[in-house]
Amino acid sequence: MKNVLLFVFVLAGSSVSAQQMVFPIVKNFGGVFDIPDAVEKPDPSLYYKIVIDLAGGNENPAVINDHLNNIARMINLHSVGGVPKEKIKVVVAIHNQATYSILDNGSYQQRYKTDNPNLAVYKALHEAGVELFVCGQSLIGRSIDKNKISPDIKIATSMLTVLTTYQLKGYAWFKF
Repeated sequence: MKNVLLFVFVLAGSSVSAQQMVFPIVKNFGGVFDIPDAVEKPDPSLYYKIVIDLAGGNENPAVINDHLNNIARMINLHSVGGVPKEKIKVVVAIHNQATYSILDNGSYQQRYKTDNPNLAVYKALHEAGVELFVCGQSLIGRSIDKNKISPDIKIATSMLTVLTTYQLKGYAWFKF
């Protein structure tokens, strides 16, 4: 009987692990699994307007900021849930420790002695239509030259003004 149960668990585990991650909107980042039998899914008739307060950084500068990958996952999850790309609008306000993740590769290498692994995910998010803003106050407070940041990032007056403006426009707020 133990062998039969073990075989069933192995077979069930292999069928789950055989499913491939998909990247429907944000390519190569934020991989998700389609769950066709889910009973709770996003409503494809709604417009999803989301503003994200991105403050956290990674302890290991050689690894992509987990929060960036999570932003990509959130977008891809809405897509596999049936929401068309045109109905997903995401704005990211980058500040605090996350500010360093937007440095161009040369500046990042100078600071951390490694390539900036975040630039590729920022580019993928930008290409997926995500608006990426860095807090101008954080740039000045951290002595970061505005000419030394990723071209995919725009400068805002502040993270606070991005959040208040987009919340008043009806955007749901997330903090990462």
